[in-house]
Amino acid sequence: MTTLADSATSSTDIQAVLDRAAGGGRISAEEALELYRHAPLHALGRAADAARRRRYAGTEHIATYIIERNINYTNVCVTACKFCAFYAAPKDTEKGWSRDLDEILRRCAETVELGGTQIMFQGGHHPDYGVEYYERAFSAIKKDFPQLVIHSLGASEVDHMARISGVSAEEAIRRIHAAGLDSFAGAGAELLPERPRKVIAPLKESGERWLEIMELAHNLGVESTSTMLMGTGETNAERIEHLRMIRDVQDRTGGFRAFIPYTYQPENNHLKGRTQATLFEYLRLIAVARLFLDNVAHIQGSWLTVGKEMGQLSLHYGADDLGSVMLEENVVSSAGAKHRSNRMELIALIRAAGRVPAQRATTYEHLVIHDDPANDPVDDHVFSHIASTAIEGGTAHPELKLLNADS
Repeated sequence: MTTLADSATSSTDIQAVLDRAAGGGRISAEEALELYRHAPLHALGRAADAARRRRYAGTEHIATYIIERNINYTNVCVTACKFCAFYAAPKDTEKGWSRDLDEILRRCAETVELGGTQIMFQGGHHPDYGVEYYERAFSAIKKDFPQLVIHSLGASEVDHMARISGVSAEEAIRRIHAAGLDSFAGAGAELLPERPRKVIAPLKESGERWLEIMELAHNLGVESTSTMLMGTGETNAERIEHLRMIRDVQDRTGGFRAFIPYTYQPENNHLKGRTQATLFEYLRLIAVARLFLDNVAHIQGSWLTVGKEMGQLSLHYGADDLGSVMLEENVVSSAGAKHRSNRMELIALIRAAGRVPAQRATTYEHLVIHDDPANDPVDDHVFSHIASTAIEGGTAHPELKLLNADS
């Protein structure tokens, strides 16, 4: 059988695939690649938006956000990924640091005070931190702040902690879940296909192993999100292969709640290059993901790395969620991400895109629907992207000013 990839692409062929995907039909990886390469941008966006509206019929007018905080517990890491500007080598005693448990709990308290509902525990692969470290931390967080959802870590951390403690990945997942982990944040996916993964993260587990651990977690009742790092030199075909690998696991488990692509930030890391993913490539990927990942409920636009306007535009290209008012973030900002916002601005961005904003829970239930602007929150202390290590003077304390807060 001749596929679109085997023959000269025509506008009729492309429109037929767009129509099928918009109507809920499954498209192949080859067809997704053709759409990513050749579909007219606006036609691609219309099809993706139609797929979103069909999936969320009845609530298609709503776009969501969440209030959360990344808590970086250490920057010491043995993995040394080439795209990362955050990590310090274990022997680098001047640059390396770890937060004690009291400091972690203080950050949790601030999150609750600012209306946050979720924390993302994020850090390096510390050579001394096995399963026991995460058990202690998660148990303490849940004891003091049972209302906070711990949506944290990913398969890479599981692989590392299990090796340090000399246990299986299954035992590691069971233990940290029992200690308080609610769901995995999908960290460490980067690029799943073998060639680009070996280039940018040669010391990490393989993409197949990452997926194997996520599948194991799903089967143990621990759901997750899935992510993708764009722009480190991967090919278009490898981007689509990343989506295919996710979809295949999702067919078996249904455990991925969302897909979240974001773009490589080129400052202060070993790649030292300009991003290979343009803003329009990012929009195209969002749209193709909505059409191709017919078994993944949510697509998130990452305004943190591509900017607020492009994040807003992603809501017209298949995204139904605009991510978070991130009370603290240090990893991506260390590599140059400087976009910051606050809750009121994020609500305004969603509304200006013609959608009704809603604050959501980790599991995407609507907590507050902002259907009347007269009732919008007015607390401008709920800042996003207040980095405590990457931005000079940055802190979670609302009384201190954020540098370039309007940039």
